[in-house]
Amino acid sequence: MIKAILEQDSAILQDRFDKTMPSSKEERTEQLRQIKEDVINLKDSPLYEIRVKSGAHPVIGEGNHEAQIMFVGEAPGENEAKRGRPFCGAAGKVLDELLKYAGIERTLVYITNIVKDRPPQNRDPYPEEIAMYGPFLERQINIIQPRVIVALGRFSMQYLMEKLNIANELQSISKIHGRVFKGETSYGKVSFIPMFHPAMALYHEGSRGMMEKDFETLKQKDLFEP
Repeated sequence: MIKAILEQDSAILQDRFDKTMPSSKEERTEQLRQIKEDVINLKDSPLYEIRVKSGAHPVIGEGNHEAQIMFVGEAPGENEAKRGRPFCGAAGKVLDELLKYAGIERTLVYITNIVKDRPPQNRDPYPEEIAMYGPFLERQINIIQPRVIVALGRFSMQYLMEKLNIANELQSISKIHGRVFKGETSYGKVSFIPMFHPAMALYHEGSRGMMEKDFETLKQKDLFEP
């Protein structure tokens, strides 16, 4: 049932939002390609020089360009920067397992981060880095137009809740993980769900069951209603 919902064409969104929809999948792909080019050439970023010197790649995003669910992490790790793919290391394996638990194919969703370049030593992203890369995430959301946005971690949670006009609901992630909020975008209402970053399962063995319960939320059909 989840797969059937995810594969529905975006055209079923309310007509009043159609004017914001890219005209084709090809147009979405081209707009996302342009984001990649813009990030590659983002010389004003404090992470640009580090990326160039290390021979790493920016990590823009991966998945279905017409996805109904978008996952937003925080920043690439070492494996991700080497390969240019989001969540392809140990935390990515956990994410794959959680998706499988919820009956969702990874190929049907879109996965990205707020910060597109790896911070040194996998440290937390700085506020100025989030501010610099955040607009690229907003462009991705407006291009793909998912009905459900899942924040993986506290940094993406805080940024997105502010941008989706639900900052008044903001609390620590330990208090609101797995809850569904209705946010506002340029194309209408979306369901927003904060969740713990998959890496948490690598360091806290007892957290796996809690994370699986959060992913069960994605089985709710009403999440996908405009």
